[in-house]
Amino acid sequence: MAAVTTTHRTVLAGARVALPSGVVERGRLTVEGTRITGTGTDHDPSANGSNGRAVNADGAGEPAGTTTVELAPGHLVVPGFVDIHNHGGGGASFTSGTVQDILTGVRTHREHGTTTVVASTVTNTLEALTRQAGLLSELVEQGELAGIHYEGPFISPCRKGAHDEGLLRDPDPADVRKLVDAARGTARMVTLATELPGGIDSVRLLAELGVIAAVGHTDATYEQTKAAIDAGATVATHLFNAMPPLQHREPGPIAALLEDDRVTVELINDGTHLHPSVLELAFGTVGAGRVAFITDAMDAAGFGDGLYELGPMKVEVREGVARLVEGGSIAGSTLTLDTAFKRAVTVDGLAPDDVVRAISTNPARLLGLSDRIGTLEAGKDADLVVLDEEYEVVGVMRKGEWVVRPA
Repeated sequence: MAAVTTTHRTVLAGARVALPSGVVERGRLTVEGTRITGTGTDHDPSANGSNGRAVNADGAGEPAGTTTVELAPGHLVVPGFVDIHNHGGGGASFTSGTVQDILTGVRTHREHGTTTVVASTVTNTLEALTRQAGLLSELVEQGELAGIHYEGPFISPCRKGAHDEGLLRDPDPADVRKLVDAARGTARMVTLATELPGGIDSVRLLAELGVIAAVGHTDATYEQTKAAIDAGATVATHLFNAMPPLQHREPGPIAALLEDDRVTVELINDGTHLHPSVLELAFGTVGAGRVAFITDAMDAAGFGDGLYELGPMKVEVREGVARLVEGGSIAGSTLTLDTAFKRAVTVDGLAPDDVVRAISTNPARLLGLSDRIGTLEAGKDADLVVLDEEYEVVGVMRKGEWVVRPA
């Protein structure tokens, strides 16, 4: 007779839980295998398997094979973070690294609560980008990454930031298609300066292919940006950064991107890329449903100060701020999303459930993965983060397995 295998069951109880309806006190969340199978409160008869009974840490009152994790009432359980714009971490790069480098970066961000990562590239030759796409796509197919984001080379030399100007090119649709094809179905987003020759046609192409067209590293006018949105662009790459500032007679891309409900705006909440008042302006203008917090992280995230490479560019990180060695432009960030979450609540004064939307729910929707991740609901992947009273990470679970186990 074949052996009968029993799916392990884990119950998290006692803490606040961020459900789609809002944060509930003394919440209860049940995980079986890789999925969430029930949510509720400690004394809610509708919660899967609880029948309104309190249980102890040994799982008394639960079916055999259940592990109950009793959390402090002040702790908060939130969905795993989803980062759609990330270049690396832990001293390793997604942009030019080996498989081991990429996995090091992924592991570093997972330990900080990011259970879903899209790997972002930086400007390079088309040949180099297609080679790296082949490597990254294998890891997407293996479930380690959620997709590829091409940031460059189709960007404006006027707003290049930490990109090699000598490698920039206009967004010819044929070249854009070449990079999308190189990703073998794993390309999720392409950042474009849509005012450049071929930009609007490339936006239309990406929309037809089901790939997000993001407006960024752009010198576009207000009118040019509106045209890009009408053509199918739906994301603003790190809004305010690498684009003309908002002016009262020349509103530029910022006004166009903020005012259109079809656009989700990326924000880097590290205290360096955006002044708190600017983040408040953006969040207050578009609402929690149109913000995606990102890291734009480079190798030093979760690692430390020093000299690094970002694609072909040399970067120095000093006191947690990454800048190009030549020119001094900000070169990505050293941010992890747990820090962005904590800052959003403790510095910016945002409600935790609004931060959850910006850091988990909205980016999951953009990736087309809302049926699997982004909220804590029965049937979805058991991707979650446990935060203490100070909003520090004390637990991370990905697909039912603890990455960081609560003490």
